Amino acid sequence: MQSRLKRLWDESPMKSHYDVVIIGGGIHGLATAYYLAKEHGIKDVAVLERKYIGFGGSGRNTAIVRANQRTQENVRLYDEGLKLWPTLMDELDFNMMFFNCGNLNLAHSEAAVSGLRLAVSTANFCNVKSELLDPQQCKELVPALDISDRPFHPVHGGMYHAPGGILRHDAVVWGLAKGAYKYGAHIHQGVEVHGIDTNGHKITGVQTSEGSIACNKLVVMAGGYGASVCEMVGMELPVHPLTIQAMVTQPLKPFLHHVVSSGAYHCYANQTLKGEVATGAHMDRQVNYTTTPTAWYMKHQAEAMTDLLPCLKGVKFMRIWAGLADMTPDMAPIMDGNVMYDGLFIDVGWGYFGFKSGPITGKYMAQFVAHDEAPDILKPFDLNRFLENRYMGETAGATNYGHWN
Repeated sequence: MQSRLKRLWDESPMKSHYDVVIIGGGIHGLATAYYLAKEHGIKDVAVLERKYIGFGGSGRNTAIVRANQRTQENVRLYDEGLKLWPTLMDELDFNMMFFNCGNLNLAHSEAAVSGLRLAVSTANFCNVKSELLDPQQCKELVPALDISDRPFHPVHGGMYHAPGGILRHDAVVWGLAKGAYKYGAHIHQGVEVHGIDTNGHKITGVQTSEGSIACNKLVVMAGGYGASVCEMVGMELPVHPLTIQAMVTQPLKPFLHHVVSSGAYHCYANQTLKGEVATGAHMDRQVNYTTTPTAWYMKHQAEAMTDLLPCLKGVKFMRIWAGLADMTPDMAPIMDGNVMYDGLFIDVGWGYFGFKSGPITGKYMAQFVAHDEAPDILKPFDLNRFLENRYMGETAGATNYGHWN
């Protein structure tokens, strides 16, 4: 009889004290634990996850990775993140199913084309490959795309970002957990944080469903729940959780060879290795913590996708799910350290982009935690930018060009 495969990580006994406690068992928390141990020798690390690793946004997304944002600060971070995936898979000896299929972002007005032209210029200035396409060139990339005047939002052009692609989100979580555990980090699932302990201006530990844990440094990487965790120490962040829904169709023969996205239709799609078309929608309009899917968004996606790609008419949706996007006013994350309290580090407000940035953010946040000094690439994302009116221009990357009903 064939023996059972060895577990990628094992349960570890809960200790009463760790050098570093990380709240959140998604790709950001696991990547930070991995790099703390591997590159900085800090192996006395605990990752605390309320449910199971990957339960939050890490397992509730469409697994698209790209570096075609609007501002230089974001483009440089995400570009380095894209280049990290092959190296990381070699290091972890784990197949995360990275598929470098490219990303086509459509424009449906002359104003939108101008916006893409600016994004392409920013990318090229940062040595990131992106190019502006006319409608016929978009059609050549995606033959199923309707570029006639029939669609509600006719295609006026597009931005093709060749380095973009997709991964298997579960594989990313499992691979990082394997690596973090290999280097000594403890992964504790089913452990809920109820409070944060302080002494004067210093973080001293956390109160959990499994008892008290003392620590020297605490890192909040709880995705959509990050802002509510920070409220435990009286920190009110400019972050609001909003639901984003996604779904997949029945398996189809390969026809969609690139990621396709549209701001006007509020949808994006790619065809997975199993043949399913995975498609995501815009955020819900109201601030909330629900992950309950709605019929409205199924209707929205069906209408939007079939208007852009008529060949999908009659195809069935098989599954639908929802996740939380922790949005900031400028649609850029907050990464900061020793805020309000010595030893408190925060990594919140990723909105749409948390999955795309996971390992590279973990690498730099680990450096930040280890040395108490922000790496240059993270400095633009500090919390004080909101007090000093240094808002980033990333909001233009998701401009609402009209409602699709």
